[in-house]
Amino acid sequence: MEFIETTSLYWYAIHVRSRHEFKVLDRLTKAGIDAFLPAVERLSRWKDRKKLISFPLFPGYLFVHIRKMYEDMLTVLKTHGVVRFISLIPGEPEAVPDDQIISLKIVLENKETVDPYPYLKEGQKVRIRKGPLAGAHGLLVKRESQHMLVLSVDILQQGISVKVDASDVETL
Repeated sequence: MEFIETTSLYWYAIHVRSRHEFKVLDRLTKAGIDAFLPAVERLSRWKDRKKLISFPLFPGYLFVHIRKMYEDMLTVLKTHGVVRFISLIPGEPEAVPDDQIISLKIVLENKETVDPYPYLKEGQKVRIRKGPLAGAHGLLVKRESQHMLVLSVDILQQGISVKVDASDVETL
């Protein structure tokens, strides 16, 4: 495993133990590593009560913002609950493009209703030009009579969708 020493930070997707996403996020944060766990709140119902619970948007995965250096990657891998870095070529972690992380953060920070969406690679790439989601990039698809912006995370081959007004969208 050979890495170029650099001071630039890159986003990497990591696979974590099942149902350990929030614990790993806490451990990484305490170790001084910038980590991002896309999560959504859903209403859970029990017999006697209802409560808003946070669920990982991509179960089993979260993102770390680190340098492409052996020491940084080893620190992440040594964190209890981390299984591996996601990579296309074994042993060479694949960086997640910044615009994919930024778009996820924009949508989640605005508390939009999101649904997991099948991974798409083909389609019209668009950017939201106005409104609370301005700056988010993704694919525009039509589901029933509504337009949806699909944000894909290529390395995970997963995505999410959010309802958008087609007039707020411009092609790239």
